Amino acid sequence: MEKIKELLPDWKGLKTTCRGGQHHGLRGVLAAALFASCLWGALVFTLHLALRLLLSYHGWLLEPHGAMSSPTKTWLALVRIFSGRHPVLFSYQRSLPRQPVPSVQDTVRKYLDSVRPVLSDEDFDGTAVLAEEFLRLQASLLQGYLRLKSWWASNYVSDWWEEFVYLRSRNSLMVNSNYYMMDFLYVTPTPLQAARAGNAVHALLLYRHRLNRQEIPPTLLMGMRPLCSAQYEKIFNTTRVPGVQKDYIRHLHDSRHVAVLHRGRFFRVGTHSRNGLLSPRALEQQFQRILDDPSPACPQEEHLAALTAAPRDMWAQVRRSLKTQAAEALEAVEGAAFFVSLDSEPAGLTKEDPAASLDAYAHALLAGQGHDRWFDKSFTLIVFSNGKLGLSVEHSWADCPISGHMWEFTLATECFQLGYLADGHCKGHPDPTLPEPQRLQWDLPEQIHPSISLALRGAKTLSENIDCHIFPFSHFGKSFIKRCHLSSDSFIQMALQLAHFRDRGRFCLTYESAMTRLFLEGRTETVRSCTREACNFVRAMENREKTDPQCLALFRVAVDKHQALLKTAMSGQGVDRHLFALYIVSRFLHLQSPFLAQVHSEQWQLSTSQIPVQQMHLFDVHNYPDYVSSGGGFGPADDHGYGVSYIFLGNDMITFHISSKKSSTKTDSHRLGQHIEDALLDIASLFQEGPHLKRQFRGLGEEVSGYRCGFVCSQTGDSETPTTSTDF
Repeated sequence: MEKIKELLPDWKGLKTTCRGGQHHGLRGVLAAALFASCLWGALVFTLHLALRLLLSYHGWLLEPHGAMSSPTKTWLALVRIFSGRHPVLFSYQRSLPRQPVPSVQDTVRKYLDSVRPVLSDEDFDGTAVLAEEFLRLQASLLQGYLRLKSWWASNYVSDWWEEFVYLRSRNSLMVNSNYYMMDFLYVTPTPLQAARAGNAVHALLLYRHRLNRQEIPPTLLMGMRPLCSAQYEKIFNTTRVPGVQKDYIRHLHDSRHVAVLHRGRFFRVGTHSRNGLLSPRALEQQFQRILDDPSPACPQEEHLAALTAAPRDMWAQVRRSLKTQAAEALEAVEGAAFFVSLDSEPAGLTKEDPAASLDAYAHALLAGQGHDRWFDKSFTLIVFSNGKLGLSVEHSWADCPISGHMWEFTLATECFQLGYLADGHCKGHPDPTLPEPQRLQWDLPEQIHPSISLALRGAKTLSENIDCHIFPFSHFGKSFIKRCHLSSDSFIQMALQLAHFRDRGRFCLTYESAMTRLFLEGRTETVRSCTREACNFVRAMENREKTDPQCLALFRVAVDKHQALLKTAMSGQGVDRHLFALYIVSRFLHLQSPFLAQVHSEQWQLSTSQIPVQQMHLFDVHNYPDYVSSGGGFGPADDHGYGVSYIFLGNDMITFHISSKKSSTKTDSHRLGQHIEDALLDIASLFQEGPHLKRQFRGLGEEVSGYRCGFVCSQTGDSETPTTSTDF
């Protein structure tokens, strides 16, 4: 402080007086304040730096499951000390490390290893020559630019991934980009459409309120390593605006209404009053008013939303006309907190035809009729006429775990905490003083009518071409796999390799999404699941001369390889995002790289993803196993490929969502589903408990695998529904 006082000017005559008559110069007060501020700033900086260094440690990720070394225990204790007692959602953001740029030599080596099983000897030799030429001539230059970017950018690849993979794509969002999330599989808390919409919208807005106040705890991987929370910022009040060459994401600070579509008519429904957020019963009242409104849709208004399913350049051009002719209505939709679609048809599992009804449910969520979703919004809440729910999510702003986290909260809150009356209505009382929902008026110029018709034809063609299949696999689940001391995800991935080989008779490049949110603004990385080890296992399973112990040994080797690839991808040392970033740099520099061009043109004929259940504390899977979301799905990445997602429901069930194109003669979603079921049972038979499982479930008879004939539906009034959060 004395040194600081010497550097400060001397204001003569200016003094402060303390009790006791002692006089201290103003310089002393300023010196004390400056010293305290510098000390506090240095302390905060040191804590953030120490935490960032601690979070850069990934040794824990490489340790065997269930075992924790002494260094990792010490690391975990230090992370908890430096994290503070009550971290909030964005507490760790400034301390997260940046995603590292891998060695280009290692990346190319891993790439060649990944394509070896799917290429002939001649094709592989040609690829190896291109790779060697790339390393010799261009790799060092491109890598240098990439490292330079990594020094100043928050993440060296995520901004380019968002721009070039999503925002610059000119294809329709429907099926090609958007994905869906499902309701409870076997139960519907109320058959009243307006009531379910009221509770669900209220629950979503409660989530937004908690998000704004950072009351959502940060996600911790394995309960100890925080993940990046940046993607949560754009869940609400967000829309993807089409552009001629590139879209952009528009995010508002706040929005106090939702946009609603019912029978081709658009409405603006306020979500707040002077007293704050509307109650679920008040929201139900507003949605019921919309359902009771007999007014018809205006000409072309009914199919207007098909434009959001059109190719992006076309939609961008039409939107310019809407901005001038129907600016108020367009702003009401794009500026809404989110979009709500009140469908006129029922959906969900039925006793009469469980398989077909679930497939139709998935199709309605993924594509609908092509004109009943606003695909540009960050997400659309879909409420069917029988009270079933669903979610259609735009992909550019975030990945599935973010919307999945919100969806788990929504289902748990609207069903368990908010609840319903015995007659199916929301709890509480209507508010007769609320104004009627505002009907949006679209002044659609004549010149865009042909564009709407063209967009509708294209959307219907795309919708009719998608083949969706869902099947709940209930023969065994996560508990059996854990008893085998194996990773549940790796177990499923190897079963998918076996099933796909039986379906197509050959191996193919396989995409599995792995998150890179261990790093600041990290998104995803690809795990190339079709490895040489996996192929060796599949060939052994198809070779009758191989014994079960031999197949089991190869299976364990393949699982270990997959686990190693998954951990490598999560720690920022994967293949595809690095090669993608190098390709983008080469385009910026106008450098022609045959090797990177070949990598960029690869087609993923098997695209897979696991949907995690992140908030198990919200659900009681033991007492109420039916009250868990059944996951979601997405469209195939290739015209002749499959999209497969899966979710573990509790300990003894796995739900698969399979999609493909009907126009392809090489794919059939139902056929692959049967192969997946057979593959899982065949793999289970390799273990000590397996033969019992196989004998018990192999003969399906008239039962459809996984569907329960006596499934519960509260429409009959017989369901035992948990009503409060105290049940958990």
